[in-house]
Amino acid sequence: MRFISLLIASTVFSTSVLANEVNVYSAREEQLIKPLLNAFSKDTGIKVNLVTSDDDPLLERLKREGTNSKADVLIMADAGRLARAVQYGVLQPIQSPRLQQVIPAYLRDPAKRWFGLTSRARVIFYAKGRVNPNEIKSYEDLTAAKWKGRICVRSSNSIYNQSLVASMIAHQGEAQASQWVKGLVQNFARPPSGGDRDQIKGLAAGECDIALGNTYYYAQMLFGGDSSQKAAATKAGLIWPNQSTTGTHINISGAGITTSAPNKANAIKLLEYMTLDDAQRWYSTVNGEYPVTNKALTSAQLQSWGNFKADTLNLGELGKYNQTAVKLMDQAGWR
Repeated sequence: MRFISLLIASTVFSTSVLANEVNVYSAREEQLIKPLLNAFSKDTGIKVNLVTSDDDPLLERLKREGTNSKADVLIMADAGRLARAVQYGVLQPIQSPRLQQVIPAYLRDPAKRWFGLTSRARVIFYAKGRVNPNEIKSYEDLTAAKWKGRICVRSSNSIYNQSLVASMIAHQGEAQASQWVKGLVQNFARPPSGGDRDQIKGLAAGECDIALGNTYYYAQMLFGGDSSQKAAATKAGLIWPNQSTTGTHINISGAGITTSAPNKANAIKLLEYMTLDDAQRWYSTVNGEYPVTNKALTSAQLQSWGNFKADTLNLGELGKYNQTAVKLMDQAGWR
């Protein structure tokens, strides 16, 4: 795999930088980012030092390290986590005309402290042969009495579920969102557990008929090398919710530059590199995520699911309403 950086071709590297390297803290699994970082190093000569961990431990580490941190770039798997990083004061504004130009406004922080690099949709899955997909047009439809005991979903600790509820608060207000959460909880088929893949597996096993999950997990199950996961995924169909209203809820993996970044210039180069066509195409083909810069770069596999209307709520709102979302989920008994 070769990435050709048009940005780098026009750049003369300064010999005055402290080190020709960049230090990355990533909440994404290594296999989901390391090939791209290796390509960046090959094309630019900039060494990438990678530290991976879960979102919250990384944020706590950055907060604890403070101005002594050697981290340059922070990569998170959800806009809600990036908003938390802003609250912790560990990200700084990024001055990059390219990032401003190629990344849509709703997929980046208005104050330029983080930018979306890939996107995914949180959709409704249904059991083929047991559910007529025409019966479900929106997230709101999942509270209907006929779905009682038929829905699988992961726990309220999931930032993906918190962000979905936060988006509903932003659109509908706290009272209406609260009613939706209560209605959804009443229709759970089982106590929430596991990740998004487990909800699809539960659907395939007949434990439920409907599941909530992110598209990139579904793509990895369908098109990956695990035959048992593929078998489960083929029993699930995909519904794009809210096409006649707000659009389907989306989220991002994204990144920012730390307030203490010792290699800020290299950090900006890396983020810009990750928006190049080859990088965006790689994410879509290998990781099953949607490009943020150009829909035409979407893999043929994802294109086979058809086009959909995405919610264009600025993702900064997800962090704004996160605590309220968690409160509503706790009050409804979503564990």
